[in-house]
Amino acid sequence: KANPCAGKSSTTTLHPQFYTEKGVALDGQDVVAYFTQSKLVMGASQFKHNWGGTTWMFASAANRDMFANNPEKYAPQYGGYCAQATSEGNLVVTQPDAWKIVNGKLYLNYDKTVQAQWMGDIPGHIASGNKNWPAILNNKELLR
Repeated sequence: KANPCAGKSSTTTLHPQFYTEKGVALDGQDVVAYFTQSKLVMGASQFKHNWGGTTWMFASAANRDMFANNPEKYAPQYGGYCAQATSEGNLVVTQPDAWKIVNGKLYLNYDKTVQAQWMGDIPGHIASGNKNWPAILNNKELLR
């Protein structure tokens, strides 16, 4: 089927490219820490960086600089929206403790119960999510 975006010059969508609360990506969690410390770490306002139309916060200047030098490496897949929901064609917020790095990419889910469903078929859910992303940014509803 034809690419529905072909020939369109506008990149405006109903929802931001990255899950944001109060202008801050992913509730302020430090996305680099998932990779370097293998855990959820909240960022601090003194270590922030603007990228992708939003503000990202980090726990340290070192993490901020790592992100600034290669944001695509650290930014979560599907803009930090729920990976399971994305695979189903829905746009859903996430909890910062429901995360997993797969093949060097960060995926977040709504909560740990939903993450368990997603982990039942990670390759299949990623394939479906990749097909649905980023078109679901035009979904009328962001589910919470």
